[in-house]
Amino acid sequence: MIKFFEDLHVGERVLLGSHLFTADDIKTFAAQYDPQRFHVDEEQGRLSPYGALIASGWHTGSIWMRKLVDYHKGEIEAFRERGEQVPALGPSPGFRELKWHKPVFAGDTVTYAIEVVAKRVSQSRPRFGIIETLATGDNQNGARVISFISTTFIERRSTPPE
Repeated sequence: MIKFFEDLHVGERVLLGSHLFTADDIKTFAAQYDPQRFHVDEEQGRLSPYGALIASGWHTGSIWMRKLVDYHKGEIEAFRERGEQVPALGPSPGFRELKWHKPVFAGDTVTYAIEVVAKRVSQSRPRFGIIETLATGDNQNGARVISFISTTFIERRSTPPE
């Protein structure tokens, strides 16, 4: 979410986009990054507890990141086209509570989103606030397949004097 800290509200949700997971994409990603048998071979996937080829959880997470970066690029471009100052995003100190709720099968379309779940002013970096977002991915049936809590520094519109 590209907004100044003061303009973000708990409960605010943004859809980042959707991605169709194909068998070829699943196998290509897995061959390079997570070559477990049920990610790289359809027959082995069928024989696994999942009953079919499934995407790596890291694949579902990396697509979420791609969707977030693409969303940010679009928002930054819109700020610039309007001649407005672009709020700075600080570093992300990390994420927690990563869960792969259900497998992602070939042919599944996952829709990704973020929702602000908490915010506070940074004590160590007064120029920034800190937001926590619930990052999610839901399949075409509305079933949650991935979630995690992400923490990000967001520039404040005004910083109190030190």
